[in-house]
Amino acid sequence: MLYAILAYHVEEVVASLTPEQDAALMADLLKVHDKINQDGRLGPAARLGATERACTLRGPGAGMVIDGPFAESKEQLLGFYIVACATRDAAIQAARDLRRVNPTAVYEIRQILLYRPGMPFSVTEAPSEDVGWAAS
Repeated sequence: MLYAILAYHVEEVVASLTPEQDAALMADLLKVHDKINQDGRLGPAARLGATERACTLRGPGAGMVIDGPFAESKEQLLGFYIVACATRDAAIQAARDLRRVNPTAVYEIRQILLYRPGMPFSVTEAPSEDVGWAAS
């Protein structure tokens, strides 16, 4: 099975790091990445952009774009996509395209500031035994 590990942190703490502190943190993280990669288990890793620059697409029809990473408390993160787009508007259009076939979904759109591709995994659509449903 594959797992997504989502890193939550106090955004202001990360933003307040000096370039030297950030570089030291990244060097330490890369040591962990290297170990996981040596074990053949590391997929893509990404640092997301600031939440203040995020937007969310929700609502009927084409949906409405709302500034910010707003999710209802009844909503949970169930999957993610990484898309290459030249502009934020192009990324919003990609989310709208996804929403056309999954109209009850809410899509948060965040720029990726750092991307490390890791190693490729085979495609999996197998349901997880511990949750009883397939990833979407």
